[in-house]
Amino acid sequence: MAHHKTTLAEKICPVCDRPFSWRKKWAKCWEEVRYCSERCRRNRPKNADNSLTQQESDHA
Repeated sequence: MAHHKTTLAEKICPVCDRPFSWRKKWAKCWEEVRYCSERCRRNRPKNADNSLTQQESDHA
């Protein structure tokens, strides 16, 4: 049975603000995936990782 794109999990890239869908290569680490592409990962703001973890701890 084929998967339809509408049923796959989706996230929004914090760099380009575009939605991106789950991929098989991310099956084991989907929770840790933040960026839609290598290009966005390289172009992330310098303190993006620190601000994301700070926001997560504020909501906890």
